[in-house]
Order: sequence, then C-alpha cells, then structure tokens
Amino acid sequence: MGTSKYSPELRADAVALYRATPGGSYSSVAKDLGVNHETLRVWVRDAVQAARPGAGEASAMEKENREAPHSSMSS
Repeated sequence: MGTSKYSPELRADAVALYRATPGGSYSSVAKDLGVNHETLRVWVRDAVQAARPGAGEASAMEKENREAPHSSMSS
C-alpha cells in the first residue's frame, strides 16, 4: 500500500468524532474535517473490523497464508 496523507491519529479522531455525533452523517462530519465522506466511511469500517474479537489473529493468519509458498494440487 502507498503512504497516506492522513496520520493514524487524525483517522482515530475522525472516527471518534463521527461516533460521538448523534445523527451525524458521513458527509457532514467529513465536511467539518475537510476529508472526503467516502474516506471517513472507510476509516469507520476499518475501525469496526479492527475492534472485532480475534481481528488481529485473522490478520496474522492471512499474512502467513499470503507469504506461504503455494503447492501444486496435481496428483
């Protein structure tokens, strides 16, 4: 992945602000922050996924599977 122009702190603060804004839409909160509404939506989605129990374990397993050499299934 490429580098992001937004720091992890800004992302976390944006997600927290969105969650703390009753009735707030992605568009309204994103406009206040000066980011695209779709960018904020992705940050919120990523934060929800990261907060799931076992999310780190799945990521480690996915990374291991990507790095493992592929074997042939032919008999």
